[in-house]
Amino acid sequence: MSFPVPSPRSPSLRLQIHLIVAALMGVFVVAVIALQLDATRRSVREEITAGNRVAAQLLQRVSWVYASAGPQALVQFLSQLGRVRANDIRFESDNGQLLFTSPPATYKLGRNAPGWYSALVSPALERQVIQMPGGRLTVETEPSRAVLDGWDEFVVLAGTGAAVLLLLNLAVFWGVGRALRPLPTIVHGLARLQQGEYTARLPALPGREAAVIGQAVNRLAEAIEAEIEARIRAFEAERTLLESREFARRLEAHTEAERRAIARELHDEFAQSVTAIRTLARTVQTRLGDRDPTSAQATAMIAEEAARLYEAMHGLIPRLAPPALDDLGLADALTELIDASRSRYGDMALELQLSGLEQSQSLPVEPARAAYRVAQEALTNALRHSGGTRVRICAEADPTALQLTVEDDGTGLPDDWARRGHYGLRGLRERAATLGGRLSVQRRPEGGTRVQAWLPLHHDQGDTT
Repeated sequence: MSFPVPSPRSPSLRLQIHLIVAALMGVFVVAVIALQLDATRRSVREEITAGNRVAAQLLQRVSWVYASAGPQALVQFLSQLGRVRANDIRFESDNGQLLFTSPPATYKLGRNAPGWYSALVSPALERQVIQMPGGRLTVETEPSRAVLDGWDEFVVLAGTGAAVLLLLNLAVFWGVGRALRPLPTIVHGLARLQQGEYTARLPALPGREAAVIGQAVNRLAEAIEAEIEARIRAFEAERTLLESREFARRLEAHTEAERRAIARELHDEFAQSVTAIRTLARTVQTRLGDRDPTSAQATAMIAEEAARLYEAMHGLIPRLAPPALDDLGLADALTELIDASRSRYGDMALELQLSGLEQSQSLPVEPARAAYRVAQEALTNALRHSGGTRVRICAEADPTALQLTVEDDGTGLPDDWARRGHYGLRGLRERAATLGGRLSVQRRPEGGTRVQAWLPLHHDQGDTT
């Protein structure tokens, strides 16, 4: 599995965080400016409205005083009064002649707020008309100076906000870059793991989160390396086991072949030689008769020893290669084994139970031989070492497997039966494993030993279970 490679055109994480912070700061500044504009609008409205009303009320009262002296006296008063802040004052005669108008404002002369700003903060213009004898006095709001004051404050606020925003963005960009500095190291380490460098480790990274991520990546690399090493060891062990079992299988086959060859040699050659020796000894004994009693006795002893050797040899041949196993099948071979043991150990009760072995000749050769060797070894141990009085052998076969159980009522096997040097049942256990089966040796709860072998009839050589 490979890591997704980001597109070269996609923005970096640092830039994305910076843009998000800048956008939030921009929203904050816009909100502050909007509040400032609203406050300026309300301030200008209150100032203009209050000033217009005060100026109108003052002029209304004063104008009546001066009106009694005639319009020229009022014009002279207004000229002396000059310009009233945030108000335009005009005095017209009854026939529409303009007698007086407020002089231009001298406050911040020559400057005006931009039209868009004036439109945002300027209140609706108010006009008050005062009728008096001889003319009409008009007082109208003129907010340009108050709006200009608000604009100057807005420019200062906007400039300060822009400077602060710029400084904050620079600080955030630097801080985010410093915080994200370990990320390329982490990405490089993960890329090395992806390429199979499982010995790669990340150095100590600055920052708590980066350090935690680095430690997690290193633990992941250690776990992957350990898992791979364990799998390699398991693979090597499995391959070694397969090779060992294949070697054991070949060795066992070679041993069986050698046993059969030795058995044939004993039967065909050695048995004839022993028989010939016995015959010659009997012949010599007959010819000597009473003429040489000493020699006759010696030849008689030779004949007896030859007879005992012949019997021992015939007892050894079935142990090397039981003829019934190859010629008649497992069932007859086990029956012959029990019969031979009964003749030698008459005081032992030997029982044989067979199930599913009616066609035992059709059983595969290797499982049948292994089962016979297990029965032979377990029976020999029980007869020689168990100290019991009863042995039971049970052999069962089905289309898939062959199962053999040998039980005795003796004292049981010693605790060190499986140690190195005891090659009997331990070797048979390895032989069963080579065939894909299993062999267990257990002490019976009621006393004695139970040997069980399970052997598959069709075994794949690559199977190690």
